[in-house]
Amino acid sequence: MKRLFSTLAIALFCLCVAIPAQAQLLRWGVKGGVNMTKIDFGENYKDKMAGFFIGPMAEVNIPVVGLGMDAALLFSQKGIKADDGRVKQFGVDIPVNLKYTLGLGSMLGIYVAAGPDFYFDFKGEKNGMERKRAQVGINVGGGVKLFKHLQAGISYNIPMGDHFTFKEAGQALRKGKDKTWQVSLAYMF
Repeated sequence: MKRLFSTLAIALFCLCVAIPAQAQLLRWGVKGGVNMTKIDFGENYKDKMAGFFIGPMAEVNIPVVGLGMDAALLFSQKGIKADDGRVKQFGVDIPVNLKYTLGLGSMLGIYVAAGPDFYFDFKGEKNGMERKRAQVGINVGGGVKLFKHLQAGISYNIPMGDHFTFKEAGQALRKGKDKTWQVSLAYMF
């Protein structure tokens, strides 16, 4: 056990020495962008609507191996257009992604990211449509890092389970999922 601990301590020390002194492991920033949500209630009822998101972001990187992790706390708007108007969904979106970055010089990097996404809705029901207060999904996406401060990306949120229930007069109960594309821009300090 002592030998294993010693080996891990030496490996960690070597990793810390190999990372340049000017490299930052933890960075803070702000992230914003556009949500393009499609809600599918089954055979004949599908609709789309654009929304937005904005909020603080944190990123942890290990520059030598290109691995990292990011998380954000985003105020987010999603929704659909219904027959009697728009059904907007406001809430807090918390994506947590594992990131792999391939550096193409000091000014450019390409990354892929994946991880869970947690969405907490501020309201639970509107216009006969019940929404789950907490929704879970999986993010997959990618993007570019420019000039060490800017990040532009696109991601797709795959829902885990139904998020909505809706009943029209004389119709059966319908359940739906919201699938969301996000286009984002982040500035890291």
